[in-house]
Amino acid sequence: MTNWSVGWWLILMAFVTGAILGLFFHDEKFMGGYDSFRRRLARLGHISLAALGMLNVLFAVSTPVVSTWPQLLAPWGLILGGISMPIVCFLTAWKREFRHLFFIPVTALIVGICQTLQNGAP
Repeated sequence: MTNWSVGWWLILMAFVTGAILGLFFHDEKFMGGYDSFRRRLARLGHISLAALGMLNVLFAVSTPVVSTWPQLLAPWGLILGGISMPIVCFLTAWKREFRHLFFIPVTALIVGICQTLQNGAP
């Protein structure tokens, strides 16, 4: 149930951030222009909210309930990755130095997916 709730909250946040960013996208110079690093990272943060939200919802409805701690790596890895990826994207759009934190969401998502594959189909 946790992945289901987190997933839907991430999707809601994707709509909210999309609406906020959309208010300014008509301006070609917004965040340095369409091809700027800052604007690309903001778009990536917005899209990662939607995509990783959907991944969490899909996980919640397609996998069995797990109970042992190694099996819990899958749902919590997907949650950590889903929350931290957009945060790191938006922080990196703000200050480039935050790009060094991408290992956090990437590692969490890789662990979550590998553990899901290891747990097998429902």
